[in-house]
Amino acid sequence: MMMTKKSILAGVMVATSGLLLSACSSSSSDEPTNSAAPTTSDAASTGTLTVWLDDVRADALQTVADDYEAATGISVEIVGRDAGTMKDDFIQQANSGSGPDVVMGAHDWLGELTTNGVVAPLELGDTAGNYLTAAIDGATYDGTVYMLPYSVENVALLRNVDLVPDAPSTFDEMITMGQASGAEIPFAVQQGEGGDPYHLYAFQTSFGAPVFGRDDSGSYDPANLTLGEGSAFAEWLGAQGAAGTLSTDITPDIAQAKFNSGDVAYWLTGPWNVSAAVEAGINVAVSPIPSAGTETAAPFAGIKGFFVNQYSENKVAANDFLVNYIGTEDVQMALYESSSTPPALTAAADAVAAADTTGIVSGFVEAGKDAVPMPAIPQMGSVWQFWGTVEAAIINGADPDATWAQLTSDVQGAIDAS
Repeated sequence: MMMTKKSILAGVMVATSGLLLSACSSSSSDEPTNSAAPTTSDAASTGTLTVWLDDVRADALQTVADDYEAATGISVEIVGRDAGTMKDDFIQQANSGSGPDVVMGAHDWLGELTTNGVVAPLELGDTAGNYLTAAIDGATYDGTVYMLPYSVENVALLRNVDLVPDAPSTFDEMITMGQASGAEIPFAVQQGEGGDPYHLYAFQTSFGAPVFGRDDSGSYDPANLTLGEGSAFAEWLGAQGAAGTLSTDITPDIAQAKFNSGDVAYWLTGPWNVSAAVEAGINVAVSPIPSAGTETAAPFAGIKGFFVNQYSENKVAANDFLVNYIGTEDVQMALYESSSTPPALTAAADAVAAADTTGIVSGFVEAGKDAVPMPAIPQMGSVWQFWGTVEAAIINGADPDATWAQLTSDVQGAIDAS
């Protein structure tokens, strides 16, 4: 799926939605708990809903809020908030009467939000089938849906077509082709001194070592820490560090600058970096992340959406506003256009794909077919605490087996103590 600068510039922002990708990602084997979704007529006819969301998307929802008030008599106050502090502010204010009825956030907030008892189950009813599989998977916690998803995204492999015309089928093939291209850096993936396990996760899963296993409902099981099965991945990390194909010297800024200056053949990154590469004159193509092990490379998927405050006095109206207004194609398209984050609603995702003429959408679709939602369970915090620094240490020469074994022990100890 090769693209020239001329063809891609017109559609690059649409193309980034290639993350529809996760339509085929892993999902629960059992259907999430839902009851029939309420209709507008079920909602109370008076009152006010307060919705917190980041400043970027506030304008996109104002028209929706006005339409909802016209239809129901319920006013919707859109409040732009600092995305960096919104989760903690919501947890602190949810039951005080000063918190919002609805808050926008990421699916990996769910463990903390449910542990604190500040979010209410969401009644999607039959509309659950209208969303990409990964979106519902990420919106579900312990078998219950708590979030109305509006976007899904993951990383993929970008390549400079002028240097490497073809997509690789394996990691080793990618390195060989990148080296043969004469590029200064055959392959770039951001790391930095603290490592970056999010970007390396697809390689880790290709060695059969996901962080957590899943229970019978398909939910991540905190009692099943499968991270310890990653010794082969750790040895691979050490070998790549020694060979120089992975480096903690490659920060996000350096990776971007080098790719956009034509000095990188392949770059593992997300759709948020495509536009700048195209504007820099790079002839970009997108393809799946090649496997480094014997199994499929499965990157993380991130899902964003809206939660209902458990302490809201307007939960019925809030559920109605989310399911029957935010969960419509027009609104999900408006949210996409406000920030180019790809829609979670299948119809909106299909509409974005249909408008794409660049090939980027199909590239990210393929890259994300096996994407899995980042675990939202609280125990994931114990993993992040050690994960990146350990991977960085191994890349820089620490003993792979002993260091990974210590990682597993430290994570399990932190989980047991939590």
